[in-house]
Amino acid sequence: MSFAQVIGQSPVRDSLVEMVRSNRLSHALLFLGSEGSGALPMALAFSQFVVCEKRTREGAADLRSGSSVQGVAGVADAVLKDACGACPSCLKASRLVHPDIHYSYPVIPKKAGDKPVSSDYSTEWREFIRQYPYGNAYDWLQFIGAENKQGNITAQECNEIIHKLSLKSFESGYKILILWMPEYLGNEGNKLLKLIEEPPPDTLFLLVAENESLILPTILSRTQLVRIPLPDTEDIAAALIDRAKLGAEQARQVAVLCEGNYHEALQLIRHADDDWQAVLREWLNAILKTGPVAQVKWIEEISKSGRERQKQFLRYFNHLLEQAVRLRCIGEGQLPIPDGEKDIALRLNKIADIGQQRAIIDELDNASYYIERNAHAKMLFHALTIKLYHILAERKVTVVR
Repeated sequence: MSFAQVIGQSPVRDSLVEMVRSNRLSHALLFLGSEGSGALPMALAFSQFVVCEKRTREGAADLRSGSSVQGVAGVADAVLKDACGACPSCLKASRLVHPDIHYSYPVIPKKAGDKPVSSDYSTEWREFIRQYPYGNAYDWLQFIGAENKQGNITAQECNEIIHKLSLKSFESGYKILILWMPEYLGNEGNKLLKLIEEPPPDTLFLLVAENESLILPTILSRTQLVRIPLPDTEDIAAALIDRAKLGAEQARQVAVLCEGNYHEALQLIRHADDDWQAVLREWLNAILKTGPVAQVKWIEEISKSGRERQKQFLRYFNHLLEQAVRLRCIGEGQLPIPDGEKDIALRLNKIADIGQQRAIIDELDNASYYIERNAHAKMLFHALTIKLYHILAERKVTVVR
């Protein structure tokens, strides 16, 4: 994967390129970005850039084949921008088969008693990255058939990492480890501390994480942080037009709705035929007017859908609540918003004040969190329905049409 395939992130790319060019490359980098930001694609692109035999640059002739990172740093007026994508190292890196780039990620036992390591799933990993470069940990675990099993980066995997990185590099100047989701490392991750603190020569650790607070502090303190922000709306829209083949107007609407999360944008496209507005109207009317029988019926229906669909619905409701707050603060004529969404947002302003809307947003966020962690759908939506009823109970009942 090249930098050109990463959505947006030009400032991050330029910073990483400058690290290489000025020979200030830390041996351990933590790529920290929330879901859909592109932290993993950026790490993959950077690893390819590092091993590239003939990096491209603007305004200068190509560098001679086989230049090392240190050698490149001294070339006058060289402005490195991306891996060439054509040399043998780039071709291997793009297919995730370069012998000097290793990958670690959460895995599950294939059978009882197994001590799984990442290399057991190398074929699945390559296919997953090809299909879902912006996928999250849940996508990956479902891709390998985890269902409700918990993925882990095991003590055996840590031993494998130590063994792999103790060997000399095969082709490039660097040995690189891309460790995706270090949040799945338990205390066994302390086995890696000495290796990270005192690595063999020309060893590069690229950790890719979403939640800084879940990483072992002992590992976190030994890395240099590279923050990956969410892409701009314009970058998301352009990517949807180019990659998902959406029309300009639809791409813009999806980009606004996903709020920079490209993974979320793809999920929205996948569920584009779902009439979230009708589902939301039915739920609110069951809460505010038609009562327990209608609530139970609605809960039965939403519980039959998958976790991704449930999360999409909650995020859509959250989005409409945020639009309602903006309408209240900015004014109806100042906010560009589709008519259907504007109508529901205005009605939400009638049935809830800002304090109530903020309380509902908090409850929806909590529900999404628990859905990610395999909460029982019926119990969750029953509890959420009761909470929303009590939040809205102070207001006059209004039917949402």
